[in-house]
Amino acid sequence: MNCEYLLVDGYNIIHAWPELKELAAVNLDAARTSLQDTLCNYQGYKKCQVIVVFDGYKVKGNPGTVVPYHNIHVVFTKEAETADQYIEKVTQQMDRHYSVAVATSDKLEQIIILGKGAMRLSAQDLKKEIRETNAEIKKEHLERTVSKKNWLFDHVDPQLLEYLEDIRLHGRKDE
Repeated sequence: MNCEYLLVDGYNIIHAWPELKELAAVNLDAARTSLQDTLCNYQGYKKCQVIVVFDGYKVKGNPGTVVPYHNIHVVFTKEAETADQYIEKVTQQMDRHYSVAVATSDKLEQIIILGKGAMRLSAQDLKKEIRETNAEIKKEHLERTVSKKNWLFDHVDPQLLEYLEDIRLHGRKDE
């Protein structure tokens, strides 16, 4: 998937991915952090702007916050604003100028964001995309590393190497 912005419905994804849902049952903050870390890795490779949105609408007096988390943005919506409402508003504002994708398994939300011109990813589509991206990263960066020994003289300037070899074979030049 190629897009300039990826908006992620945070709690929707947490409750759709079994490993995060299980973690959230014990520690919701840990589940949020795990999702955010996963999205940071994805963003670092794909270079799209990632915004993960969490509902804050039930928190009395909540003004809403946007917090940088490594290389992504984390949004907690304001009181009386759901993640869906925030995503719809931002998608409409950005779609005129940017390629936008939204990750949510909320069927109604998918229809709305498609109507606004954004691409959609279900929670499982996002998981598959992340899994494929991780495989690409592994293939490109981890498997291409040659497993030969790293000798000091393999990386020495050729003139210096010649000078040192001359010293080795003929002794010191100033003797």
